Amino acid sequence: MLNFCRAGGYPVYVLCLLLVAYLLNQLDRYILAVVIQPVAQDLGFGDKSCLANLTESHVTEYCNNGSNEIECLSLLDAKGTRTCKWDYNGNGWEYQVMAGPVFVLVYTFMGIFVGCLADGANRKVLLSASLMVWSLMTCLMGFVREYWQLGALRFGQGIGEAGCTPFAVSLIADYFPETARGSAMGFYNWGIYMGYSLAFAVGTYATRADIMGMGWRGAFLLSGLPGFAVALLVLVSVREPPRKHRPGEESAPPGQNLLQRLGPQLRPFLSPALLLLCLAGSVRNAGGYVWAYNVQNYFSLYFPQVDMGRWLSWIPLVGGSLGVLFGGFVSDRVVKRRGLTARVWVLVISQVLASPFLLGALWLRPPYAFLMLIPAYIIGEMWVGVALAIVVELVPSSVRTSAVAVYLFIITNIGGSAPLLVAPLSALCGLRGALILLYPGAYLTGSVLFLATLCVIRRGWPKPDSEDLEPLLQEPEPGPEDKKST
Repeated sequence: MLNFCRAGGYPVYVLCLLLVAYLLNQLDRYILAVVIQPVAQDLGFGDKSCLANLTESHVTEYCNNGSNEIECLSLLDAKGTRTCKWDYNGNGWEYQVMAGPVFVLVYTFMGIFVGCLADGANRKVLLSASLMVWSLMTCLMGFVREYWQLGALRFGQGIGEAGCTPFAVSLIADYFPETARGSAMGFYNWGIYMGYSLAFAVGTYATRADIMGMGWRGAFLLSGLPGFAVALLVLVSVREPPRKHRPGEESAPPGQNLLQRLGPQLRPFLSPALLLLCLAGSVRNAGGYVWAYNVQNYFSLYFPQVDMGRWLSWIPLVGGSLGVLFGGFVSDRVVKRRGLTARVWVLVISQVLASPFLLGALWLRPPYAFLMLIPAYIIGEMWVGVALAIVVELVPSSVRTSAVAVYLFIITNIGGSAPLLVAPLSALCGLRGALILLYPGAYLTGSVLFLATLCVIRRGWPKPDSEDLEPLLQEPEPGPEDKKST
């Protein structure tokens, strides 16, 4: 499972450093979502609703009955204590715009720009600079006094974070051989779940601890400051590796400007295989976005007494981390015998197997609903590193960084727009019905599209320069170990 360790000590060190960078990337991205309610109450933006008045009473079940301010403030417990307050709840278009378009659009467009820049530049320097930028933006969020200031820093955060994965994935592709690339990508993608889970821990407990009277502001500082140390480590300890090329593949001509290089970098995405892979990844990513943005609303609506932090501070970490590592291990093992198409089979099967557990998470009551999420994450998240490994194997090495950036641009923009469907579907069939359609439904639809991608690759349509991929489509010759096993 950890066969990337055979690449040597230094490549593994670089991979661990890239993992930490990605962890901080996700922590800084999601910390806002965890502390959004106290932020909204402090800065005064978004929607208001009837919330539990925890400073006066620990009774919370009455507050859902307050549909307006007068009803809310009239709710009393058995002792005559006011149990609820009418205050900002952290929702509303102001938050949705800041969490979505303000971040996603600049993140994805900037990702393509830095990807084009990186294919002929020093990737470790650019990665270090990106880390510095988003860490600075995160720290400054702890000092804002107005909503527009928070939005501007969120915009800057998107610019910085856009450089993380394109640079890191390109470095991984050159540090590790093809047979270890899937597990290396999977290990790197642990950062998604580590950072997401850590955001719940830091956001919840740093705010509650009220360090130096800073409240939620201290959570932003604790999230952003470690990035400066990691950026320095990347700059001084990571060596820029030589770029690996397949036989007969040419390097990108030197001296080209951005527009001249954009055509060759986008050309692979004209192929049916990559187009279908991007569409399938977008649909699958949509399910993840829908759940991430609505999990709090779902449990608050149907099970208001549940402590979300108690569960989500570890389930994504354990389940998601095992999933991406297991996916890389499985795909690396089968690709030795079956070639590139084996990775696509991992995508198809994993999403089908995960869907029943997702349905159980939406149908059962806590704690069983949360327990269903563990196998759902382990199986369903196998796709992340595997899909990235397929992308870098379908394109020339001279455009790997930009290809990853384009891929992330597509699946993030399409998938990131999916939460807009929740409101109209909820009006038709309730929030639970909407999530069933958009969460396990997206996984199943994505698996069908991954299967279509597999069929296209098998028919020999990987990309316009399909002859470049012939060695990848062929089943490898059995090695000594394989011959012994037969």
